[in-house]
Amino acid sequence: MAKYLVCGKYIGEGVQGLLSEGGSGRRSEIHELVGSLGGRVESVYYAFGDYDIYGIFDMPDNNSMAAFSLRASASGMLSVTCIPLMQPEDIDEAAKKTGRYRPPGVDWLP
Repeated sequence: MAKYLVCGKYIGEGVQGLLSEGGSGRRSEIHELVGSLGGRVESVYYAFGDYDIYGIFDMPDNNSMAAFSLRASASGMLSVTCIPLMQPEDIDEAAKKTGRYRPPGVDWLP
């Protein structure tokens, strides 16, 4: 399964819904939606700052994560950002891959 950091910001009536249902009520809904898409919630945290809520999810694939984002955002009461997370070993593998790239304004390749 792929792991994602999900950041959410409540908008307008979404804040009112959070106030009336509480954080644990919304967390239950998150578990329900993620589970219905074949995923698993590792953690959910509320915060203040740029985002109101953070979660770490294990999802079967990008399409499932996109479905979560679309479903949550469709209400217009929450803005969602999904960030794929990678293990250090994934970066090790990526670093081994080579590709040709010419920086802008440079007419040679190293």
